[in-house]
Amino acid sequence: MKVYKEEDANPAAVKSGPVAVIGYGSQGRAHALNLKNSGCHVIVGVREGGKGARQAAEDGLEVASPANAAAAARLIAILTPDMTHETIFNEDVAPNLQEGDALLFAHGFTVLYGRVKAPEHVDVIMVAPKGPGDLVRREYERGRGVPCLFAVHQDATGKAREKALAYASLIGGTTAGALETTFREETETDLFGEQAVLCGGATELVLAGFETLTEAGYRPEIAYYECLHELKLIVDLLYEGGLAKMHEFISETAIYGDLTSGPRVINDETRARMRDVLKDIQSGTFAHNWILENQAGKARYQQMLDADLNHPIEKTGKELRDLMTWLKPGANTKDD
Repeated sequence: MKVYKEEDANPAAVKSGPVAVIGYGSQGRAHALNLKNSGCHVIVGVREGGKGARQAAEDGLEVASPANAAAAARLIAILTPDMTHETIFNEDVAPNLQEGDALLFAHGFTVLYGRVKAPEHVDVIMVAPKGPGDLVRREYERGRGVPCLFAVHQDATGKAREKALAYASLIGGTTAGALETTFREETETDLFGEQAVLCGGATELVLAGFETLTEAGYRPEIAYYECLHELKLIVDLLYEGGLAKMHEFISETAIYGDLTSGPRVINDETRARMRDVLKDIQSGTFAHNWILENQAGKARYQQMLDADLNHPIEKTGKELRDLMTWLKPGANTKDD
């Protein structure tokens, strides 16, 4: 697969007109500041008097209502949470779209599942940095960037792909490398990764390990260190150099345990469950359920979240993290 770099992008495809960034959360702030520093005319579309409006103004950015920002721009990036897209699009963006405008998302969920249906006369594109907004901003400031995925859902102008690649370049994505994908591939793999591995899979594995040790009579503090605290050390090694680096920096005893016991925990039954998760995503079942949960007020969501946050590992972890001075704000800075 081709990795797109700076020389493949034409920044003028986006810089030729104002860019509206709707929302000023983690990704919104990073995109807006990076775009501005790259020479774009950026208008932040946020609710008047809200936290985002105050922060954007403090950052020196032009601020307007979402509707006015969309009306003034030629590219509108909707960077608010997924479940807000439909309302924002219908009420603020759609009435202000002009022929040839581009509508951009950082995740394909609402377009893939039909919650946002753009008119035929606008481009619909996606640029999805593979990292949180804070990292996107920090790496841009260091001149390095975070890898991005980009895709085209609708090409009304014949220049949608050029605009997507240009936007990726302007927020730092092509410095690190951009990969071309589709809205479906990005959305389905992203949802699967979150549910089966990164969030759902990882946290359930941690909780199950903690419960197994404490139920066997081991102290919760020891179980916390072994099943949660040290996970970061292993993930950092995997992030930096894959399985090879992890095996290089752990003991031979740990490697032997990894090779013999890992497949006992993650086995064919686990893979079958993962395939079930993927099928629910591919069929639209997960999206349907999540949309209905939001429409019903998220009572079940809140119940499950509360159960997670009230797990005994949380109480143990809070007490132990209070002892970790390096986690406290300002711990890595020196007084003058």
